[in-house]
Amino acid sequence: MRNAPQGEITRGTTGINRLRRSDRWLVHEPVVRERLLAAADPLVVDLGYGASPVTTLELAARLRRVRADVRVVGLEINPDRVVPGRDGVEFARGGFELAGLRPVLVRAFNVLRQYPEEAVPAAWAMIQSRLAPGGLVIEGTCDELGRRCAWVLLDASGPRSLTLAWDPFTTDAPSRLAERLPKSLIHRNVPGEPIHRLLVAADRAWAAAAPLAPFGPRVRWRRACALLAEHGIPVRVPRRRLRDCVLHVPWSAVAAS
Repeated sequence: MRNAPQGEITRGTTGINRLRRSDRWLVHEPVVRERLLAAADPLVVDLGYGASPVTTLELAARLRRVRADVRVVGLEINPDRVVPGRDGVEFARGGFELAGLRPVLVRAFNVLRQYPEEAVPAAWAMIQSRLAPGGLVIEGTCDELGRRCAWVLLDASGPRSLTLAWDPFTTDAPSRLAERLPKSLIHRNVPGEPIHRLLVAADRAWAAAAPLAPFGPRVRWRRACALLAEHGIPVRVPRRRLRDCVLHVPWSAVAAS
């Protein structure tokens, strides 16, 4: 017998292309590609897709570039939001228990943001316990237009990394992402905590890279990432050209002290 959906009904706001930055990252992130390509059943769950399934359909279309036979299921705890399947995507009622599914990838965006901080570990643990072997979870938040995003990548053992991604032309400093940090970190952005130190260092590197501003914010941010790395911060310096500014660090760099 299927377990009852676990979780609470949230606002459900969404919009076309709102999650494009995290989708672009998923398509190119090596560990995500590796797990999808190696999976016997390439099942992906989009948890809490909201009042419209548009971002679930977009996720499916983008992940099919990695693996054409990927199966995507959108889950909503609110039964009124469950819609008929379309474009090869299924929709069903479900919560953190994942409706009994065993996916290789779970996306949960703008869900835990509406929960208290103390609820995060249990929600993570429930999702992690339902993953297929080698499965991953991307859990994060973004603003209403998807211009500023932040997410945690987890596997069955715990958080692996934190990624911040933003529109190069509408964000004037990395610390502007502070209000979009995942619930597990947003209340930790205070002096003395690792996430605060990271954002302060990112702003300083961004300021130091100001001479490259005439070449555009992407070039400037690439230099800022290099400066962070030179100062011992384990940031990933992008090798390929990116449409977004992206700050990616291992979870150990931001884990609460």
